[in-house]
Amino acid sequence: MQWETVIGLEVHVQLATRSKIFSGASTAFGAEPNTQACAVDLGLPGVLPVLNEQAVAMAVQFGLAIHAEIPEVSVFDRKNYFYPDLPKGYQTSQMYHPIVGAGEVEITLDDGSTKRIRVHHAHLEEDAGKSLHESFSNGLGHAMTGIDLNRAGTPLLEIVSEPDMRSAREAAAYLRGIHAIVTYLGISDGNMAEGSMRCDVNVSVRPAGQAEYGTRAEIKNVNSFRFVERAIEFEVERQIELLEDGGEVIQETRLFDPERDETRSMRTKEEANDYRYFPCPDLLPVVLDQAYLDHLRESLPELPDEKRARFQRELGLSAYDAGVLSATREMAEYFEEVKNICGDAKPAANWVMGELAGALNREGLAIGDSPVSARQLGELIARVLDDTINGKAAKQVFQALWNGQGQSADEVIETKGLKQVTDSGAIEAMIDQVIAESPAQVAQYRDAEPDKRGKMIGYFVGQVMKASRGTANPQQVNALLKAKLDALC
Repeated sequence: MQWETVIGLEVHVQLATRSKIFSGASTAFGAEPNTQACAVDLGLPGVLPVLNEQAVAMAVQFGLAIHAEIPEVSVFDRKNYFYPDLPKGYQTSQMYHPIVGAGEVEITLDDGSTKRIRVHHAHLEEDAGKSLHESFSNGLGHAMTGIDLNRAGTPLLEIVSEPDMRSAREAAAYLRGIHAIVTYLGISDGNMAEGSMRCDVNVSVRPAGQAEYGTRAEIKNVNSFRFVERAIEFEVERQIELLEDGGEVIQETRLFDPERDETRSMRTKEEANDYRYFPCPDLLPVVLDQAYLDHLRESLPELPDEKRARFQRELGLSAYDAGVLSATREMAEYFEEVKNICGDAKPAANWVMGELAGALNREGLAIGDSPVSARQLGELIARVLDDTINGKAAKQVFQALWNGQGQSADEVIETKGLKQVTDSGAIEAMIDQVIAESPAQVAQYRDAEPDKRGKMIGYFVGQVMKASRGTANPQQVNALLKAKLDALC
C-alpha cells in the first residue's frame, strides 16, 4: 500500500522582550536557577498580572508579516493542569480568541518550486518552568528532580500550522521559514539551543488518496531543524509498520530521543476539554485599532521573501543564490556588506557561498562568529577584481585572515608578497626561461596537431606560475605563452 504523510507543526517562539509577559521579572538567559521568578510568575495570593505591551506588538508584527488576519479583539484564557514546573496550576494562554488569525508561509522545495503552508493561528502565552532530572540526589543514592522557575512567565508566541506538510523536508523548510521571519523581525533570537524556539510535531499517515486524516502522534519539544527531520522520518516509519502489521496508531504524546534516533511514548494525548479552558478573570480583552495596526505595518523591515526577490531583480542573482543568501538575517546582512565594499554582487555571492561557507561548515561556526569580517572579505574580493592578486593568491589571503594573521587583505598581500605581477616584460622573461629549460616539451608542442596544443600549454603555464610563486597574472601568462610557442611552430 502507498502511504501519505500528514504533518502539522506547533512552533513555540520566545519573544525578545526584556521582561516577562505578565510581570517585570527579567527574561535574560543563563541566570542562576530560581533567581528570576517573582510573585506574579509564581501566582502567589494577592498579585495580579499586567500584560507586556511589547509582547503584543511583536505578535502582531508576526501576523502582519505572514499576511494573517488580525482580530480586533483577543482574549486570554487559563489552561488548567498540574505539573511541578507550573506553580500556579494553570498556564495563561489564548484558546478561543487568539491575537493572530489565519495566514500563510511560503517555503521553497528541493526542486526549486514553492509551496504555501497555511497558518491556522498564532497565540500569546506564558512559558512554564523547567524540570531538571540530572545531577540531583537526596544524598542516599536516590535520584531527584530539580525545578528551575526562571522561565516561568517568559512570553511565547505559539504558531500553529494547518496539516499541509507532506514530508520531513517540507516540515524542516517551514520551520526554517518561521525562524527567518521572527529573526528578520527581531522579535526573537531564534536560538534553538537555548530554547528560544522549539516545536511540537504532529504526524499521521493515511492511505494515498484517502481524504480522512489518520490518527496523529504529537512529538514534543523538538529543538533543531535536523531533529525535526529525523523525528518525523522515524515516526512515519513506525506508524506505517504498525498499520501494515495489523495494529493501530493511538493518539499520544511522544518524545524524540536523538541518542537512539527514535520517538517513544510519554502519555496519551489530551484534548482541549481536559484542560478546562476558561477566560482569565485577571486580564481584560486586548483591543487593537486600525491606527495601531498601520503603525506596526509601517515599521516592518524587508522580510526574507522580499529580500530574495530584490536580490534576483536588482542584483541579477539566480533564484538559488538569492534564496541561500536571504535565508537568515545574519547571512543577508553579511552578504550585502561584502557586496557594497567590493562593488560586485556575483563574486560577493560566490565567495560568501563558497570559500566562506565551506570554512564555517568545517569549523561548525555560524556566520555571526566568522573570523573573517564582511569588510575584510569585501576588500579581498576588491583586490581580485582590480587585478592586485589572482584567484590562487586570494585563497591564501583568505586563509591568513581566517587564522587572524592580518587586519586587512592589503596587509596580508603586502606581508606575504602576493601582489600580482602584471608587468609584461617581467612575465615574458619568466616565459623565455621556462621555454629554454623545456626543450622536450617544446618539441612535443611543435609536433602536435594544432587542435591538441591547447591542452599541452598547461605544463608551461604551471612552470611560469611556479617561477612567479603564483603571482603572475594567469590571463597574461596564457596569452603570451601561446604567442611565443606558436611562433616556434
